[in-house]
Amino acid sequence: MSSAQSLIDSGSADIVAGRPASVAHLFLERVAATPNGEAYRYPAPVDEHAADSAPGAEQWRSLTWAQTAARVKAVAAGLMTLGIQPEDRVALASSTRLEWIIADLGNMCAGAATTTVYPSTNADETAFILANSGSRALIAENAAQLAKAVEQIEQLPELRTVILIDAPATAPETAGLEVLTLAELEQRGAEYLEKHPDAIEKTVAALDKEQLATLIYTSGTTGRPKGVRLVHDCWAYEGRAQEASGLLRSDDVQFMWLPLSHVFGKTLISGQIATGHVMAVDGRVDRIIHNLPAIRPTVMASAPRIFEKVYNGIAGRARAEGGAKYKIFRWAAGVAREHARVVQENRIATGVGSAPFGLRMQHALADRLVYAKIRAAFGGRLRGAVSGSAALAPEIGYFFLGAGVPILEGYGLSETSAGSCVNREEDVRIGTVGRPLPGTEVRIAEDGEILLRGPGVMRGYHDLPEKTAEVLEADGWFHTEDIGELSADGFLRITDRKKDLFKTSGGKYVAPSEVEGKFKAVCPFVSNILVIGNGRNFCTALIGLDEAVIMPWAAEHGLAGRSYAEVAADPAVHQLIEGFVKRLNGDLQRWQTIKKFHLLPRDLDVEHGELTPSLKIKRPVVERTYADAVTAMYAGANEA
Repeated sequence: MSSAQSLIDSGSADIVAGRPASVAHLFLERVAATPNGEAYRYPAPVDEHAADSAPGAEQWRSLTWAQTAARVKAVAAGLMTLGIQPEDRVALASSTRLEWIIADLGNMCAGAATTTVYPSTNADETAFILANSGSRALIAENAAQLAKAVEQIEQLPELRTVILIDAPATAPETAGLEVLTLAELEQRGAEYLEKHPDAIEKTVAALDKEQLATLIYTSGTTGRPKGVRLVHDCWAYEGRAQEASGLLRSDDVQFMWLPLSHVFGKTLISGQIATGHVMAVDGRVDRIIHNLPAIRPTVMASAPRIFEKVYNGIAGRARAEGGAKYKIFRWAAGVAREHARVVQENRIATGVGSAPFGLRMQHALADRLVYAKIRAAFGGRLRGAVSGSAALAPEIGYFFLGAGVPILEGYGLSETSAGSCVNREEDVRIGTVGRPLPGTEVRIAEDGEILLRGPGVMRGYHDLPEKTAEVLEADGWFHTEDIGELSADGFLRITDRKKDLFKTSGGKYVAPSEVEGKFKAVCPFVSNILVIGNGRNFCTALIGLDEAVIMPWAAEHGLAGRSYAEVAADPAVHQLIEGFVKRLNGDLQRWQTIKKFHLLPRDLDVEHGELTPSLKIKRPVVERTYADAVTAMYAGANEA
C-alpha cells in the first residue's frame, strides 16, 4: 500500500511479545501479585443505623483485588451454571458502577463475550443489539432495562435469562424469561465453586487470544449500529500498552465516570488491571463536581464536552462577579494560553520547554490568583486528564495546560479498542492526539486518510463481511475515515472526518469540526454547534447554548423568568452570540466564515436522537430536525 507517512512506536516488540492471551489472564495475575492491594472504590449508602447518618447519605467503600476476585469468580461460575459456554454472548445494560466491571470480568473469566448496551438505548435498538449479537443472557441494571427486553421478547429467541443488578421492589413482568438477581447469581456461583474450586482457572487457561471477548455496537451517526468484534488479545494488548506508555501508573487513583458501554471507558479497565492502581467508580454525571475533591484523582478520562463545560462555568462565574475579578480571569486565561503555547513551541524547537522571564512571572502570579483554585476543584492531585471520543478545541487545551491541568488528548475508535494514540504527560502537544501507543502503527494514505494497524484493531463487524471488507484490509490496515497528518517526530493531528468534509458551491473544502472547535474556544455560551455548507455558496451554523451559562446571563440582562427557548429567541441573545461569531470569522478564511446562524430552542441531546451516547453530533438527524431553519438561512441569499 502506498502512503505519504507511516510510523510504529519503537517499544512495540516487547509489548507484542510479552502480553498474556486475555484480560482474564491479566486479572488473575494481578490478584496473585497484589491480593491485598486496593482495587476499587465505590459509593454506598451510609449505614442507616449510624448515629450521624442522614437520609441519602453516602460514603466511599473499597474492595481489594482478592475481594474483587471472589465476586468475579462467583459471577463467572454462576454463568456456567446457566449453561453459558465460551464465546456465548452475555449482554450488559447498566450505567457505570462497580457491578458493571465485576459482571464484565465475570463474563470474560467464564469465556463468554460481553455485548455492551447503553442504558439510555431505547427498546427497539436494544432488541436489535440483543438479537443481532445472539445474546443468551442479559445482565440488566434494573427493572427498566428488563422491561426493554420484555417489550421486544418476540424478537429475542436466543435470550433465556436476565440477571438484575438492583432487585426490584415488586415482581416485574418477565415474559417467560428466567429472572434472578446478581446476588443470587453470585450465590449460585459460590456454591458451584465449592464443588469445582479450580473451574475458573481452568476456563481462563483454555482461553485463546483470538476468541471473541466483546461486541461493542457503534453508536453511529446514521443507520443501524454495527457490532465490532474485539477479541481477548485486543484487551490484553490495551492493558499492556497503556502501562508501557506511562499513561497509567501503579500509584494512580483514577476516577471512572465514563460510560463503560463505550469503548473509551472499557479500555481503561484493561489498563487499570495491568498496572494495579486504584479506580474510583461512579457514573453519575451530576456527582462529578462533588466526587472530585473526595476522590482526589491523579488521572481521569472524559469527553471534551466536560472540559468545555468546566471552562464555560469558570468563565461564566467570573463574568457574573464582574469588575476586577472578571478582568483578572480574562488576563489569567490569556497568560495560561500564552505560557502553554510558548513552552510547547520551545520544546519542539529546542527540546527544552521554557518561557521568558516576564511570562514566567505573570504565570506565577496568575497561578496564585486563579489556577490554584482550578486545580483544587479537580481534587488538587490531577497529573493528567485523558480526553477522547471527539476533538478538543485547542484553545481549551492550552488554557488547562497553562493552568496546570494537562489534558492528554488521545485518539482511537470502537474498531481499534479505543487506545491508538495519546499525548503523554511529559510531552503534551496541543492540537494533536499524541503519538501511537506501543505496538500500534499509523499510516497516512495518499488522500490523507489515517490508517491504523496493531493488536487492538477489531477482527471485523459481526455478521457483516462486506462492511468489514470496506474498512479492513487483508494485511491488517484499518481505514478510519478520518483525515490527518503525522509530524516528523510522530505526533498525529486529526484535521477532520473524511465523511464530514464538504465542498461549497464555490469549490472550496471546509472542515466543519475545525470551525466548530474554534467557536467553542471563543464563545463561553455555546454547548453544541453544527456548521453547514455542503454545496451551498456560504456556511451557516445551528447553535445550541449552554443552559447553565446563558440563563444567569439572561437573568442579569432583563430576561429573568424566561424559559430557555424564550431566551434563545430573544434579540439581545442573538446579538450577544453574533459578537462571538464575528470574532470567530476574523480567524477564518473567507469561505469558512459563518454568514448566518440560528439559535436552537433547546440544546441537542441523546434523548432526541441528536447526539450519540458518546456525545457526538448526528449531523443528518440535526439537519433534518431543523431543516426549516436551515432553509430560512439560505432563502434568497446570493452571497459568494
